[in-house]
Formats: sequence, structure tokens, C-alpha cells
Amino acid sequence: MSSVIVRSAPVVTVLVSSSLNTFTAEKRLDRGLTLAELKCKLELVVGSPASCMDLQLFSTDNTFIQNLDQDDALLGSYPVDDGCRIHVIDKSGTKVGEYEDLSRVEKYEISHEAYEKRSDSVRSFLKKNKLGKFNEEEAAQKAAEQQRKLEEERLAAEAITPGSRCEVRVAGQPTKRGAVMYVGLTDFKPGFWVGVQYDEPLGKHDGSVEGKRYFKCSPKYGAFVKPQFVVVGDFPEDDYGLDDEM
Repeated sequence: MSSVIVRSAPVVTVLVSSSLNTFTAEKRLDRGLTLAELKCKLELVVGSPASCMDLQLFSTDNTFIQNLDQDDALLGSYPVDDGCRIHVIDKSGTKVGEYEDLSRVEKYEISHEAYEKRSDSVRSFLKKNKLGKFNEEEAAQKAAEQQRKLEEERLAAEAITPGSRCEVRVAGQPTKRGAVMYVGLTDFKPGFWVGVQYDEPLGKHDGSVEGKRYFKCSPKYGAFVKPQFVVVGDFPEDDYGLDDEM
């Protein structure tokens, strides 16, 4: 009689693949499971009925070891080690990828009015507990804080005149010199912004953002920064040593 191999570790971590799916799943399995019990567990992983499964065992280097074909045998009686792969072959006739096609899943839709009336919804929970946007006091505080920041930006922007020389000073970044080209609101982000043409190609664009032109400069010379990071003054043009001869 051939000897039976029983592994001492009670749990083994394996990969599970299937002829029905393109993905693999990592699972921790009890070596004390019978193959029949294992198939039942794998139903939820691969979508194939247990009665329609054939199992194959592959090593960690993806070499075929043997078929797992005795339903009453224990998983631990086979040479299954961590990292091995158990491949499920489906015999039900289901098409490959059928369980991965989300377009085939029936969608549940509910009207806004019907959802508003439900007492077990997330929205109902937030309302009852005055959380998120349903916390009027918190919402009012956030709105006030946003208004305060906008006012600070407006005042800072009013002190900056297009055509002025400036330095852009952002914490953690090198100081950059250039000229103010634009001051005001923009379409790409809320609040007040300052458009700067840098002395060297240290920017991100040519003064145009998302198809709208705010000012004109050479590519990679333009940038937008918040007013609080712009210092206006008599700053001579700095070439950053880019024109030095070697």
C-alpha cells in the first residue's frame, strides 16, 4: 500500500484558481477538511457547484502534482504546502468569465423619494444622529471657515499687482522668482490665485489651464499659486545658474 502523507501544521495557505475565472484567490484552509467539504467552501470562491468540480494540485513553482480526486480523503493527506495552488475545473458547462461580467448582474434602483422615506438607510442614520451634512452647526462652522479663508485670500490678492516682480515662497520648496501675470478667480479651482511667469522653466504650463488662457508665457514657465505664498518686491531676475558655461 502507498503511504499517506499527513502534514503537521493544521492550516495551510494556498492559491485558488478556476477554469471559470481569470483571478486567483488566497485562502487559508484546514488540513482536516475532506475534499468534499473543501469543494463546498470553494463554491463561494469560484462560483462552481461542488458536484461539478474536479480539483488539481500545483506546486509553488506551478508544476502539476496530482489530481485531488478522493472526496472522502483529507486535504492534509496530500502534499499541500503553503503557496501551492488548487485549480478548480468546472464541469457544469458555465462559460468562462460569466461570473465576472457585471453587466449581467441585475441592478436594484430606488427613486430619490422612496429612499428618502426609508428608515434603515445611511441617509436616515446620518439625519437621526446629525452627522455629516445633516449637522447644521458643523456645516455652518465649515461654511464660515471657508468664507474666512476666501476673505483672507481676497485681501492678500488685492495687495498684488500684475506686472510686479515677485518671489514664490512655499514651505519645503526652493524659492522661485518671476513676474506676476494674473490675479483673481479661476475656473479650475475655487478661491483667489496668482498667475506667475517664472524667470526659468520651473513651472507647469504656458499660462493656460484646462483649455482656458489666463496669461501668456513660454511652456513650463507658468504656474498658479495662492496669494499667501507670493511676496512682491524689487527682486532682480535670477537665472539659477542654468546659463553658466561648463
